[in-house]
Amino acid sequence: MLIPVWLLRIAVASVWVYEGLWCKLMTKSAHEFEVMSAMPFFGPGTFGLALKMLGAFEVALGIWALTGASPVSCAMVQTLLLVSLNTGGLLFAGKIIHEPLGMIVRNFSFLVLVWVVAGLHG
Repeated sequence: MLIPVWLLRIAVASVWVYEGLWCKLMTKSAHEFEVMSAMPFFGPGTFGLALKMLGAFEVALGIWALTGASPVSCAMVQTLLLVSLNTGGLLFAGKIIHEPLGMIVRNFSFLVLVWVVAGLHG
């Protein structure tokens, strides 16, 4: 193995921590707030809270990925979350997402890495 497993885990975890902590909890990405506000199941008073809760979950997911515990379960949760977020974003905020095809390609590539890491452990 040319790349140590711990470095691959850091790569996966860093994506989730960045997305959760920086983009959502610290609200450094107005785009995230805009996409969440387009979701029809959140009212004006709740989408901010929902964004914070999602951010906290993403940080927790990053920590889980970093630990290497139950890697296949972790990869499944990451896959379900990312597919759900992408699907919801495309369905309800498609006009807001700058490059929908690029988002899908990047997230597909990320999920391949997620499953490579899970396969190295599982």
